[in-house]
Amino acid sequence: DVEQLWREGYDTARFLAELPELQLALNQIRTGFFNPSDPGKFEGFVDNLISNDRFCVIADFGAYCAEQERVADLYMDWVTWTEKCLLNIAGSGKFTSDRTIRQYAEDIWKVRSVEVDLKPAADEETKE
Repeated sequence: DVEQLWREGYDTARFLAELPELQLALNQIRTGFFNPSDPGKFEGFVDNLISNDRFCVIADFGAYCAEQERVADLYMDWVTWTEKCLLNIAGSGKFTSDRTIRQYAEDIWKVRSVEVDLKPAADEETKE
């Protein structure tokens, strides 16, 4: 629980001490292991993540890795994996970017949509 972490004084160093693989990855990112042409490019990003992890990404890393291993194991059982995929798709409901944008426009931005008649340009009509 993120709120509880903050109440208790969230300290990234405490979590990093228990996650040597994350320490290694962050150190490699910080020192340019993945970007040798510009080794300092992500130093600020890593330093900021460690000193200002307001979304508790570091605290969540261990649980994320454990869940990722569970998913990898599940993927090996193709019957169960397929069943879960189909159930996920069936339960996802209708989603379209048009509906989402329309909903934002109406509920958040409080604007109405405008009908636009998009007729092809004169030169495009002759191509058909």
